[in-house]
Amino acid sequence: MNRSVLVGAGIVVAAAALLAFLFLRDEAPAPGEGDGLREITFVTDWKAQAEQGGFYQAKAMGFYEEAGLDVTIRQGGPGVNVPQLIAAGAVDMGMGSNSFIPLNTIAAGAKMKAVMASFQKDPQVLITHPRADVQSIADMKGKPIMVSDATISAFWIWLRAKYGFEDTQIRKYTFNLAPFLSDPEAIQQGYLSSEPYLIERQGGFEPQVFLLSDYGYPGYGAFVLAPDSLIEEEPEVVQAFVDATIKGWISYLYDDPAPGNALILEDNPEMSEDVLAQAVEKLQAYGIVDSGETAELGIGAMSDKRWKEFFELMAREGVYDPALNYKEAYTLHFINNGYGLDYQRGLGE
Repeated sequence: MNRSVLVGAGIVVAAAALLAFLFLRDEAPAPGEGDGLREITFVTDWKAQAEQGGFYQAKAMGFYEEAGLDVTIRQGGPGVNVPQLIAAGAVDMGMGSNSFIPLNTIAAGAKMKAVMASFQKDPQVLITHPRADVQSIADMKGKPIMVSDATISAFWIWLRAKYGFEDTQIRKYTFNLAPFLSDPEAIQQGYLSSEPYLIERQGGFEPQVFLLSDYGYPGYGAFVLAPDSLIEEEPEVVQAFVDATIKGWISYLYDDPAPGNALILEDNPEMSEDVLAQAVEKLQAYGIVDSGETAELGIGAMSDKRWKEFFELMAREGVYDPALNYKEAYTLHFINNGYGLDYQRGLGE
């Protein structure tokens, strides 16, 4: 999936307000809708898909309403800048794709934080044809790799630092699979639940897939971003949204995802049931949402240790000023309390 990795040098509120107006003018809720509930508009980072399943499931199952919220989910897509929409006040909360997004927003002077991480593992992968000479990411050193322009300023930095990759290996990835399919020596980036499945379907073979997070890449993914104003003035609203979303993810992964998928298909008719099914399977199999610290802390968990590791790596490589107060990019206040674990255990009984 083609997600934006970097936000840009600054957030211009006037431009953001215009963008927000164009984005929302035809989609405003009817007056009086959701009476008695706190209305919340949440914008995702891309078109509706399984990677947002917990949010859609929470909406479909009524978890948001049970928490006192009337949540409207707006799907993102090309040209939709989530931090700009939040900064302009056009939406209440939004989805940040990866760990760069919260850090970039505070570096640009925006006042918002990540309040939960839906993904414990960033789903970015490197993909090869079946081949004996590449059995790990380390084996790719010195070999041509197709990556997008945005990736060069993102996880490629980690690959250089950890594995000694060099920029001379870079070949341009345009999100077209044809060059990869036609070249048995090709290596390219991808998204766990997207390109590998398309390669199987179009190429007729099972590619080798290397999930960066399984090799130590420290980034989280699929954050819930909330403005500082909402966090400070209505923390109970943020907590309600986080708790209901956690419950939504548990239901989506461990119960029946059909209710959430129905809303996803309604929002994004280009999506298909087979793509959703394989994506859910991969979210489960690779522990994208539920792994590591979530066993004790609950889904949505984050830690100071991992944020520190990510920031210091990127600061050493020149992405951020080492003096940047990276802790302004997130808060642990609404998570790490084990919420949802009893519900999750109950689904397995």
